[in-house]
Amino acid sequence: MGEMNLVVVGAAGRMGQVLVRTIASMEGVRLAGAVERPGSPQLGRDAGDIAGIGTTGVAVTDDPLAAFAKADGVLDFSLPAASVEFAGYAAQARIVHVIGTTGCSQEDDSRIAAAARHATIVKSGNMSLGVNLLAALVEQAAKALDRQDFDIEILEMHHRHKVDAPSGTALLLGEAAARGRGIELQRESVRGRDGHTGPRRPGSIGFAALRGGSVVGDHSVILAGPGERITLSHDAEDRGIFARGAVKAALWARGRKAGLYSMRDVLGLGGGVR
Repeated sequence: MGEMNLVVVGAAGRMGQVLVRTIASMEGVRLAGAVERPGSPQLGRDAGDIAGIGTTGVAVTDDPLAAFAKADGVLDFSLPAASVEFAGYAAQARIVHVIGTTGCSQEDDSRIAAAARHATIVKSGNMSLGVNLLAALVEQAAKALDRQDFDIEILEMHHRHKVDAPSGTALLLGEAAARGRGIELQRESVRGRDGHTGPRRPGSIGFAALRGGSVVGDHSVILAGPGERITLSHDAEDRGIFARGAVKAALWARGRKAGLYSMRDVLGLGGGVR
């Protein structure tokens, strides 16, 4: 099939630059387009120069439709509203759309799912292969340990610039735990505790979010039982792990039928988003 032509949206941003560098370092893919918001001071510049890898011949544009028309797939770690818009464009172009954007609302997810009738979309709160393997282990542990005896708490920490909480990864891990217990996360999650909260509700899944410094992403799932405690964790040291996972997801999705998939599908673990 030849190299897969990929577009990076938000190409001048921190994650966008990592994606540009990662594409340049991996086999089977090439940078075919780079998109930024209208009015960005980086418009017209070479995406490779911005990312520090030298000239690639791909200039940053604010016209996603034109960029998508020449591509096989798009890598998207942007904002929810932008990802919804890009999903529609990907559907028009009938190409792969890899979404690593977090903070999507139910309405956003519904619109992305609608676009997946015509686009092949891989969406995950975390593109790291290790995190998605961790999620599978969390699901198994939650299923094996009695909910009346073992409480589940999810702790995450990110850099000071992160704007959403809990993180998309924390929610991904919470969904895995809820699946293992056969419950709905939305009904059983506890997102914050302050003041006199009373005793912990049996069977609930708690979240705690820390923000500070330059932490890329640390996540721990604690299963606390009588007299013992199990901690499953993952620490991200380099944003490159998310970029490599996204490229692998795009390569996996190429040639597959339209639909909404997750990184669990990419890893062959099944049970992904549909």
